[in-house]
Formats: sequence, C-alpha cells, structure tokens
Amino acid sequence: MSRIGKKPVTVPSGVTLTQTGQTVSVKGPKGELSFTLPDVVKGSFADNELSLDVADGAKNGSAMWGMARTMVANMIEGVTNGYTKALELRGVGYRAQAKGTGITMQLGYSHDVNYTPPEGIKIEAPKPTSIVVSGIDKQKVGQVAAEIRAFRKPEPYKGKGVRYVGEYVRQKEGKKK
Repeated sequence: MSRIGKKPVTVPSGVTLTQTGQTVSVKGPKGELSFTLPDVVKGSFADNELSLDVADGAKNGSAMWGMARTMVANMIEGVTNGYTKALELRGVGYRAQAKGTGITMQLGYSHDVNYTPPEGIKIEAPKPTSIVVSGIDKQKVGQVAAEIRAFRKPEPYKGKGVRYVGEYVRQKEGKKK
C-alpha cells in the first residue's frame, strides 16, 4: 500500500484545480499545468482536496497511486511558487553568459557551448560562474539542469566542471613520483 497516495492533496487559495475524466489541470498565478492520471488510479475532487484511490484488481496500482499523487502535488507547488535549480561553474576560464532566452558557456572547449531551453524554462546567469534554471514544471527544470551539467561534468582530480550548488565531488589523489 502506498502511504503517499493515502494523503489527500490540498489545493491552496489562488489555485484552481479541474478534473475532466482522467486529466487533472492546475491553474495558478505562475501558469497552468495538466497531467493525465493512469487508468488504475481514480481521483475525486471535493472541499479543495483531491483524493486518489486505486481501482479494484489493479496489478501495479499501488506504485501508480503514489506517483500520481506526487505529480499533482508537484504541479500545485509549481504554479504557486515555481522551481529553481542552481549550477556553478568551476575551472579557470569557465564562464556563462545569458543571451536572449538561451545561454552561452565557455567550458574549456575550443568553441563556445550554446544552449536554448525548452518553452516554459528560464535561464539566468547572475554571475559569470553561476547559472539559475527556473520554471513551473519540476521535471523540465531538472532535465534542463542535467543537460547543462552534462556539457562538462565535474572531474574527480581537480573538480573542474559544471556542478549543482552544494554538490560534493569526491577528489581523487593524483599520480605520485
């Protein structure tokens, strides 16, 4: 049994949740998101709370139940507050600069790395060595941050590369004479 799925999702004031069949739409001050519930999960909306239940005889219903509840809760959080991921660039000459909607990075290659985010994602470079990815969709924000990090992952000897703020990179000992 899913312990997460048992908890109802509370809809705060200023957010409207509408359910049409298996599709749940959430509209708030920052934007609008929608999610289609799996067939094994049934939702009922009453008194500003969305309760989810598993359909009888569903084989993987418990797993889908918790996932569906978390997806709806993340949508509500996204349209009210939004999500951000911060990245930092470490290395001599590593820097980033926002250009239009995208970003241009110098990461030690012979060329600049340009990245254009998908719709609904905003990228900023408050300092030359930091990047902030923000948006209302948690999955998209995390995916864009992971794609930017993948251009130059932190290496274990000097720690150079693109890393999340607060990420610990284990340093290896170098060659000895």
